[in-house]
Amino acid sequence: MKHIARKRFGQHFLSDGGIIDAIVHEIAPKPGQHMVEIGPGLAALTQPLVERLGHLTVIELDRDLAQRLRSHGHLTVIESDVLKVDFSLILPSSSAPETGATAVAMPTTDKLRVVGNLPYNISTPILFHLLQYVDAIEDQHFMLQKEVVDRMVAKPATSDYSRLSVMLQWRYAMEDVLFVPPESFDPPPRVDSAVVRMVPLAVPPKVNPIFLGELVQVAFSQRRKLLRHTLGKWLEQRAYSGHFDVQRRAEEVPVAEYVELAQGLQA
Repeated sequence: MKHIARKRFGQHFLSDGGIIDAIVHEIAPKPGQHMVEIGPGLAALTQPLVERLGHLTVIELDRDLAQRLRSHGHLTVIESDVLKVDFSLILPSSSAPETGATAVAMPTTDKLRVVGNLPYNISTPILFHLLQYVDAIEDQHFMLQKEVVDRMVAKPATSDYSRLSVMLQWRYAMEDVLFVPPESFDPPPRVDSAVVRMVPLAVPPKVNPIFLGELVQVAFSQRRKLLRHTLGKWLEQRAYSGHFDVQRRAEEVPVAEYVELAQGLQA
């Protein structure tokens, strides 16, 4: 029976064979690697991945799709909302149980590779959720709305540079690796898509991500105004005595300066 895409899950199923091959090429899966796919859908990307890996763990919220996926002999299916999954505990192995549980024990010596065609309506929450488990992750390859990828990889002093740029770039090296047009999906979305590669920095700066997030959110709360109207007042409330140029807009401040400011405030 043909599966009808469900709007509430933001389902757009990848159907272009050439694009699928290009994505798999960018991911470059190797036999035995521990990989998790978010939102496998109709398994367009799942099948070529598992053929190269030998085994794959998939996270699927749609009950009907999860049931279909369980018939595959080389998949561990986690039927769950991805935002409730603890990625630090996932073990993709042929012996792992196929249950609705959100996690099973994972050896400490291995790291996960995470891939997926993320639902566009909750892509940003997923990215921030995964940030909690970055120490357990080797890399991430995601298909996202093109404008989201543009913001993720944006440089300072550009219109795309945003809170999302800062909150991901302080922890990942990222690049836009593939453009994906709407006609590559069934049904086609109304927007262009892109695949982004995210590799956790080997030696990230030491900073409290929650505090950094609060600081950056204040800075970008009124991005058209100079920082003295937003972050400047926030710094005054904390009796900050260091030097930080608030005669700039939020988009003009490099990631490293936001991180240094957060470190200085917490010192």
